Amino acid sequence: MRYLIKFSYDGSSYSGFQKQKGLLTIEEEMEKALSKVNDKITKITATGRTDKGVHALCQYAHADIDVKINEKKLKRALNSNLPPDIHVIETKEVSADFHARYNVKSKTYKYIINTGEYNPLERNYAFQYNHDLDIKKMKDAINVFIGEHDFRAFVTENKDKENCIRTITDANIEAQDKKIIITFTGDGFLRYQVRNMVGILIRVGEGKLSSNDLKRVLESKDRTKSGKTAPAEGLYLVNVEF
Repeated sequence: MRYLIKFSYDGSSYSGFQKQKGLLTIEEEMEKALSKVNDKITKITATGRTDKGVHALCQYAHADIDVKINEKKLKRALNSNLPPDIHVIETKEVSADFHARYNVKSKTYKYIINTGEYNPLERNYAFQYNHDLDIKKMKDAINVFIGEHDFRAFVTENKDKENCIRTITDANIEAQDKKIIITFTGDGFLRYQVRNMVGILIRVGEGKLSSNDLKRVLESKDRTKSGKTAPAEGLYLVNVEF
């Protein structure tokens, strides 16, 4: 039977989601737990990969389980075999043709920036920028990203041959005390795309770029023009819709 697994994780101690030889990863820990429950090597297929240090409040993956087990027992069995920084929230039996990646309709990411005093307890959970930013300018600029665009200028890797067209349906910024929370919802995101978009929004907040400058960078399709990538620790995958 195929199960859809909803889970969350603290990415601080991991070298990203995808398995890598000799490195600790989320995918490896999930598959180790599943293999114990299923009594054989069991693979997962996730909605996508997160990078080193990135967190997930709501990630999904599907897996095929041969042993007879109900949803509640599967959840309990997985959690008993997972480290405390990974937690299965829910398991659900789905049809054999369900695909955790290809059935995704939208994803939502949020990014947290601390503009206040450096907080060592939050160093792995928010970008410790520790300076004021002009949130009004950032709120104006983020609207440039809404809609269907070629996001080639915000992808770190060489994407000359890959389709970089994506649709962002919602993008907003809010302030909570000394925290700035940036949220993007779209039909999909390329590697480093969210962190690169946050990076250029920070430059807008610093007064180094305007909304029109950001628009020109987006239209240029030139990664060298968009500036630094924001650190991983502020990024969270917060929702996936199928």
